[in-house]
Amino acid sequence: MSLSVPKRAHDFEPGKPITATVTNGTITEASLVGTHGTVVRGRIAPDGSGWRSAEPLGYGKTYQLAVTAKGEDGKPATATSTITTATPAAQVAVSMNVADGQTVGVGMPLIFTFTSDIVDRKAAERALRITAEPDTEGAFRWFTDSQVTWRPKEYWRPGTTIRVNAAVYGRHLGGGLYGSEDRHAKLKVGDKIVAIADGATHHMRVFVNDRMVRRLPISMGKPSSSTPNGTYTVMSEHTGYTMDSSTYGVPVDSSAGYRLWVETAVRLSYSGIFYHSAPWSVGYQGNTNTSHGCLNLSPEDAAWLMSRSQPGDLVTVRNAGEQILEPTDGWSVWQLPWREWLAG
Repeated sequence: MSLSVPKRAHDFEPGKPITATVTNGTITEASLVGTHGTVVRGRIAPDGSGWRSAEPLGYGKTYQLAVTAKGEDGKPATATSTITTATPAAQVAVSMNVADGQTVGVGMPLIFTFTSDIVDRKAAERALRITAEPDTEGAFRWFTDSQVTWRPKEYWRPGTTIRVNAAVYGRHLGGGLYGSEDRHAKLKVGDKIVAIADGATHHMRVFVNDRMVRRLPISMGKPSSSTPNGTYTVMSEHTGYTMDSSTYGVPVDSSAGYRLWVETAVRLSYSGIFYHSAPWSVGYQGNTNTSHGCLNLSPEDAAWLMSRSQPGDLVTVRNAGEQILEPTDGWSVWQLPWREWLAG
């Protein structure tokens, strides 16, 4: 019989499972008990060939493991271990940009933000488990020491089920830093919704599952504040929103400043690019770019588009000027070719 831990284990990562395996016999009994009598749940395999702990241990605690097996000759044998778990120098939490039960668009990246810089990036990646049905190829990329993003190689297939398990509790992430709490989410990929906004034609074509369903007149950024070209990912949707230039470093009382309430607004970037209802520019929509950088639509068109939208949908801006969308501005991961993504 063999255990996954030595006879005396020190600084054990409490998030790791403990296992026992046996050959030429079956496990008949197993117990894992803390100093104060706390029993840790575990499961014996149906064929008796193994045992595995079923819940994490606590930080800075000691446990006694005892596993008994019966050999083919009928004789019992017991293996034991004393396990002392690690005491973190500090703990780190992780948040995700998705929520359990959410429906997302085909361009949705999975973003994990830690409350401290991560020393051991590979350990963090091992703790972040993404599975999909059907299987979907993807990879991580670190944009900062505290934030890592996973995206698929190609757009998600509509109808895909995504399971995200940020199993960071009890995992050593380097430098004495341990995860504080797990995060989980099950997601569904909705219809493929792609909007293509063209600064030359002043129109946006909206495609649902590769079929064009509407052509909407728009007004994008004027020459002095042109809308960056590139593929944006829908981040959030708002009904009743105040557009305030001071949140992006432009004083409201300056010549380029503004503070306007809009009925419908959908965020596309951190830097303040939205598509939104703009009743004041309806006369320019379809013929002239006059905005501070956002994509202006009529109230009716903005409401219709948001009613079909979900976080993770894609909006591509073309022919809007000289500026190019940065991959770090919002969830704009599709600005990077796959080879470049893998190199990060």
